[in-house]
Amino acid sequence: MANHSEVVSFIWGVADLIRDSFRRGHYQDVILPFTVLRRIDLVLAPTKAKVLQTYNKLHGKLDNLHPQLCKASGFAFYNTSKYDFEELLSEPMQLAANLRAYINGFSDNMREVVEKFDFESTITKLESANLLFRVVERFADRSKLDLRPDSISNHEMGYVFEELVRKFNEALDENPGEHFTPREVIRLMAQLTTFHDAKELKKGNVIRTVYDPCCGSGGMLTIGKEQILSINKTADVHLFGQEVNPQTFAMCKSDLYMKSEDGRDAENIVFGSTLSHDGHADRTFDYLLANPPYGKDWNLDQDEVRKEAARASRNRFEAGLPRISDGQLLFLQHMLGRMHNASEGTSRVSIIMNGSPLFTGDAGSGESEIRRWILENDYLETLIALPQQLFYNTGISTYVWILSNNKPTNRQGKVQLIDASEAWLLRQKSLGAKRRDIPDGVERTDNYLPYIIELFKQFKDAEVTIPAEEPKVLRSKVFPSTAFGFRKVTIERPLRLNFQASAKRVARIEDSTAFKNLATSRKKDEAERAAEIAAGEKTQAAIRKVLKKLPGDLCQDRNAFVAILDDVFNKASVKISVTVRRAILDALSERDPDAPICFDNDGNPEADTSLRDTESVPLNYLDEENVPSEKKVQTFFEREVLPHVPDAWINESVRDEKDKEVGIVGYEINFNWYFYKYQPPRALESIEADIKAVEQDVLRLLQEVAG
Repeated sequence: MANHSEVVSFIWGVADLIRDSFRRGHYQDVILPFTVLRRIDLVLAPTKAKVLQTYNKLHGKLDNLHPQLCKASGFAFYNTSKYDFEELLSEPMQLAANLRAYINGFSDNMREVVEKFDFESTITKLESANLLFRVVERFADRSKLDLRPDSISNHEMGYVFEELVRKFNEALDENPGEHFTPREVIRLMAQLTTFHDAKELKKGNVIRTVYDPCCGSGGMLTIGKEQILSINKTADVHLFGQEVNPQTFAMCKSDLYMKSEDGRDAENIVFGSTLSHDGHADRTFDYLLANPPYGKDWNLDQDEVRKEAARASRNRFEAGLPRISDGQLLFLQHMLGRMHNASEGTSRVSIIMNGSPLFTGDAGSGESEIRRWILENDYLETLIALPQQLFYNTGISTYVWILSNNKPTNRQGKVQLIDASEAWLLRQKSLGAKRRDIPDGVERTDNYLPYIIELFKQFKDAEVTIPAEEPKVLRSKVFPSTAFGFRKVTIERPLRLNFQASAKRVARIEDSTAFKNLATSRKKDEAERAAEIAAGEKTQAAIRKVLKKLPGDLCQDRNAFVAILDDVFNKASVKISVTVRRAILDALSERDPDAPICFDNDGNPEADTSLRDTESVPLNYLDEENVPSEKKVQTFFEREVLPHVPDAWINESVRDEKDKEVGIVGYEINFNWYFYKYQPPRALESIEADIKAVEQDVLRLLQEVAG
């Protein structure tokens, strides 16, 4: 076949065979395992005879044949059954049994992979539908589907797997956060992650580890390894990963088994949820790359995650927990927790996420506290805004985060923002929602990656222009880490009330809970309950009678009105509880900006909760004036608030839980705000000219219709 796209199209044609027996959502149960099996079958084909010869010669003579059989196959796995796909077709009546025998003939490590497809169930369904022979026959037809490594490379086979899964997700309209990362984006991430380490990588036989906590089919890992080897061909690169989806786990692990003789990288891929069951809890890594699912909840992991977050000792989630509906920041915390200790070595993290982790969550929220932890620990080095419509299942905006436990000296305490949203070219043919590429010199002749890398390298306020029919402008800005932090300060205004015993206000008392509760009872005994209700109704009637004696004049002095109210009730010998008294005052009062301030018993002004507001004081406010941190809030208040509301004051009881200072610290990165350019509206004359032109066109068309 000419290319991987034609391979995918042929394989996808299996759906035509099975559509009457399998629902659309289960096509992958057939197509993926057969694709993997056929690829393995052809990879092992050249050494199949040698493996069988070795097995027959040593079987029963050695307790452990695994090393000898791996040596015979040339891989870290093998198959000792006499069958291959061609041989399976020679006995149609025994096909199901022989296929099971073929699968059981795999070495334990590869059989574990195949079992993740739940293939036994698929065989049974195909057999009962009389489809098993036709499906095996289609995959065995080498004239139409040649999956030999000589015909389709490991690199292209990776594309086949990813494009198949993309088609499955697209057909099911699944969660847009569950998608594969375009290869050009991974190459960008890999180059950014290794950029500072290039000199060290060139020194002799270096050893490096690459890790992806949600590795999917393994694209991040393999391209990360390729990037390191492009710098130093002799580098010893070890890959590690974890994947929760059984099918993509099987694809990744089988692919890595077929890419190396020792199977080392494949053995380092763990099945399960990284958040709740970390498969590499005892390790740290040099390079960590990931594209976690966007907007996907972590309900299934929350018990273990919350348990770990509550531990007093250092844990992966010590910074905080995001809202349950989106676990992206949990993956980022996990990756930062798998960095080396700075004294033991440098680790670099590259993760791609949507916009939510940048700004979702107010000061004090889990998301804000995680951002605070990242920035105050000076982990974040660069944020890069990518073009929209890059991904197969979603067109949303995405951002690459570059983080490190040991930033270069000139970058410490600073964060670089790069707007690369214009670095794209349209595709000739869309792949789902993917309508654009970042040209990388591999998939397309043009290469835009060096322009992004150049801005990253400069680490300063700068622009670069990509020559094109419509020039693309990429921009970089550098900020101190504190530029993204603020103190959310609570501002109070005094309570000002007037009082009046008008008919309208008196009627409000009837709706108050305290007044209604007077005529209710929780007594179990029916007679006692009736007596208590009757007594309450009598009290209600007495209150109504007393209220009629209140003067109807408007009073703006609360103390004076309270004195009148108490005097009237005392003279009538009607006793009311504090709760009912408060309900009466609330009903008879209304806010009045012209009334005097209401004071509490200690002589302090009472706050009007309806006028309560907050102000966000930037952490770097007045840095240029060397204003001390503890005075910034007060200075901000005096300059920005008091001129507009002279009676306001700062609620000093609202303090940050960590530093105990006034105001709650928050962090957010409103990326687009930093690159916003004001576009003035068109001149009024130009708009009027356009309107007149449209009017003339309408008149012309009407004249033509009228004939």
